Amino acid sequence: MNVVGCAAVAVLAMLTVAVAAGQEPTPGAQWPSYNNRLDGQRFSPLDQITPANAAQLGEVCRLQIDGPTTFHAGLVVLDGVIYTNTGRETLAIDAATCAVRWKQSYLPEEERFSPSNRGLAVLDGRVFRGTGDARLLALDAATGKLLWKDVIGAPRLGESASAAPLAWQGVVYMGIGGSELGARGRVMAYDAQTGRELWRFDTVPRAGETGAETWKRPASAKTGGGGVWGAMTLDVTTGELFVPVGNPWPDIDKAYRPGTNLFTDSIVVLDARTGALKWWYQVTPMDWQDMDLVAPPVLYRDGKVRDILAFAGKDGHVRAIDRDTHREIFSTPVTTFSESRSGPTPEGVRICPGYAGGVEWNGPALDRLNNTLVTGAVDACFIVKLGATKYSPQEASFGGTVAPDGPVTGWVTAIDSETGAVRWRYHDDKPVIAGVTPTAGGVTFTGDLAGNFLVFDSKTGELLHTLPTGGALAGGVVTYEAGGRQYVAFASGNVSRTAFGALGVPSVVILALNPVRLAAAQPVAPAGGGAVGAPDIASGRRLYSQVCVSCHGFDGKLVGDHALGSRVSHLDQGALVNFIENPAPPMPKLYPALLSEQNVVDVAAYLRQAFGR
Repeated sequence: MNVVGCAAVAVLAMLTVAVAAGQEPTPGAQWPSYNNRLDGQRFSPLDQITPANAAQLGEVCRLQIDGPTTFHAGLVVLDGVIYTNTGRETLAIDAATCAVRWKQSYLPEEERFSPSNRGLAVLDGRVFRGTGDARLLALDAATGKLLWKDVIGAPRLGESASAAPLAWQGVVYMGIGGSELGARGRVMAYDAQTGRELWRFDTVPRAGETGAETWKRPASAKTGGGGVWGAMTLDVTTGELFVPVGNPWPDIDKAYRPGTNLFTDSIVVLDARTGALKWWYQVTPMDWQDMDLVAPPVLYRDGKVRDILAFAGKDGHVRAIDRDTHREIFSTPVTTFSESRSGPTPEGVRICPGYAGGVEWNGPALDRLNNTLVTGAVDACFIVKLGATKYSPQEASFGGTVAPDGPVTGWVTAIDSETGAVRWRYHDDKPVIAGVTPTAGGVTFTGDLAGNFLVFDSKTGELLHTLPTGGALAGGVVTYEAGGRQYVAFASGNVSRTAFGALGVPSVVILALNPVRLAAAQPVAPAGGGAVGAPDIASGRRLYSQVCVSCHGFDGKLVGDHALGSRVSHLDQGALVNFIENPAPPMPKLYPALLSEQNVVDVAAYLRQAFGR
């Protein structure tokens, strides 16, 4: 029997077992990739949860998966198992009970390690993920055993692999990020079985490549940014890979890099088999407002038989592009927007949104029931001041400074998928950056940075149900079926520079209708308690890399006017402990909810050693 015949017999056997057990597979029962399907639509055909019963959703169980750190990752659900990750941890979790199937901990191999990570991919019994020190890992989906590991970037040049991979037809697609450190972005393809590189595409072109002429000072292209740090989309009918590309470097000082700076702030369309450039759409040429495109685009065909590419970015707009003509169909603002000025000044200009505003790494979803695109957004304005540019991959330089100006809130907006007209809007007290998931049941799920899980009537935008979760929602929100029952699972708890609301420890929370609350799969111990011993500098270094580095940077200089060296140099150990325990805004208060007194003592000792004079 040939391979195809064997595969067919295996599938038939699995279906026979499922039917015999009274669990005939339901279309949409799983959530097999970052955005459910590779086309990025995020729509679920499950319909047990409706506007009539949504208020009956309650918590089944929760599992703490790491200590305080960033938790931006999506969730993947296959065969009754949830797969997800933080910067260092990768887990397989029972999708009905929160029981841990396996947990794999990654020990960084290089000192420079970014804690941020957007998620993983699962294909043919393997889990694929990137790391903060620019490795790509393949793990056994049944056991968590490491199968292969590739070094795909150079942390010494500011490169990291925080993007969510995409896996299809035996190939893993992965991006390299690090724009703020002057890293040069790229996307690569790898053989899923061996890890062998198949092709690569530079998002900031090299000499002789298409777009190289848009960098009028060629030397600036070497540090041009254009990081790929979110997730990608793929059209299986055409074999096209859609890659959202981030901002150029330096972020603010556009005079340093004259030209339109392709392919930054663009959707780049590649041949998935060869990596050849097919076409692109650039939103913001010569950007100075950090207008990243990071969220994966949405692909669909509308009632006029137009094949559409829809996407949103940190400029706060949802755009639709005709894939045949490459022309814009509509552009709809989904947050406060101010017209772009000609450029930054040393005195400062006010912009909205930009930087940490607009649409972040979870973009629009297609509600196929109501023909709408639904997205969350951050409503934020900033004062931008032009400054000097100094390149060092060890020290972030924006070519100026950025500071929030005014309250930071959020929106959930539904727009007509053919015309871009706003159907409904919901204003939230806190930003909405979690995944948005519309369903055939007529409800849409998402969450905010205040820690609230939100359920909307997909047609009207009425808020049907709010459930406080105890931690900011900044990652995946998915729905699936297990044992004939529809569940919802999401990432709760996040500590990062986008934490404008609640914090919380990274946890996976599972909901269902009228649940019987299960015992916690892994009780969350309080951070405080116990006698305080001598400072442990190794522990402090680890905590700094998990909790502090996303805001302060590896060198302690990422926050413009709050360089740690100037703070630490004139504080003794006791005063520094007090400062960490009782911080001044905008630094979040982590003690005692997330950090114990021993944790604070350890971090303070490490800061004095690393940044003191």
